[in-house]
Amino acid sequence: MERFFLYDDTEDTKTRFVSFTGKTLRYDLAIMQSSRFFGKVLVLDMQMNRFAIIGTDDLEEPGYLEHAFHKSEEEAQDLREYLTELLA
Repeated sequence: MERFFLYDDTEDTKTRFVSFTGKTLRYDLAIMQSSRFFGKVLVLDMQMNRFAIIGTDDLEEPGYLEHAFHKSEEEAQDLREYLTELLA
């Protein structure tokens, strides 16, 4: 089978593993920094098997975290507060 690759790159990344409890849930995250994401980070929720590429502009977008991570507004607030501190 012949494949047409748009790209096939290898890049060193910086990955941070974080576990914390919020008001409603426990979060187990992997946060990956790479030049590929144009200043944003790849956030992986390892418990729920969800991920999103997030920057400070995304944190200000109403409903973005709720949709990306399938969280209620209250659950997403804990994540938003942590990511706001991390990306500041």
